[in-house]
Amino acid sequence: MMLRRAILFAAAIPCLFAQTKKFDVASIKASPKDDNRFMLGLPRGGTFRATGVTVKMLIMSAYQVNAYQVSGGPSWIATERWDIQAKTDAAQGLMPRDQFDAMLQALLLDRLQLKVRRETKEMPVYALAVAKGGSKLTPHSGDPPKPEDRMRVGFGSMQFQASGLGLLAYQLSLQLGRTVIDKTGLTGQYDFRLEWAPEPGQGGPESIGLPPDPSLKFPPADPNRPSLFTAIREQLGLRLDSEQGPVDMIVIDSVSKPTEN
Repeated sequence: MMLRRAILFAAAIPCLFAQTKKFDVASIKASPKDDNRFMLGLPRGGTFRATGVTVKMLIMSAYQVNAYQVSGGPSWIATERWDIQAKTDAAQGLMPRDQFDAMLQALLLDRLQLKVRRETKEMPVYALAVAKGGSKLTPHSGDPPKPEDRMRVGFGSMQFQASGLGLLAYQLSLQLGRTVIDKTGLTGQYDFRLEWAPEPGQGGPESIGLPPDPSLKFPPADPNRPSLFTAIREQLGLRLDSEQGPVDMIVIDSVSKPTEN
């Protein structure tokens, strides 16, 4: 998914952190109408900043789910953007992800009166399996790659180094808007590249909780490239089988627009 902006979910590292469940102060303001930038990351030094985010994106982050796993709520949660700055004096360095999730959930409850419940629903899913003829993946050899080289995702392309199939399944879930379950049985680390001709609705801003962006111009799909399903079979020796399976959902019972301050 090639976007002009970047969403930042940093991996947690050890830090000095006193257990706390709420930010000490928080400011929430509507984003400028003509500013389509966005940023969402873990707090550093106890300060959390988010720019141009939707409430749906915040829910996805707080409960670690994808866009298609958020159900209910008014339409504005996926269209109106907000800038947030919150701070706690109880942290230094990068906040652990689980602690941030709890604090973001508390912020959404306090400022948006967000009430949700978790449900598991039987829904259409895809099973990622080894195709007839066997896998075409190349086992990784040599030194571990740099973090920025481990995965690169563009418009109609994915490139992985020293990656397991779980990460591929997750990225395919984002592209297809449906849970992809790794049933390959392959447990190694692999280097591989996948190239396809994207179809309308695959990837894009909606997959990460943002509204459609008419100003976002993708290059024309290469007509010589196959569909995503064909590319997975021909290039990786894998396949996607449509099945029914359990999907964890976050169901919104109530939410209000945040009061600005």
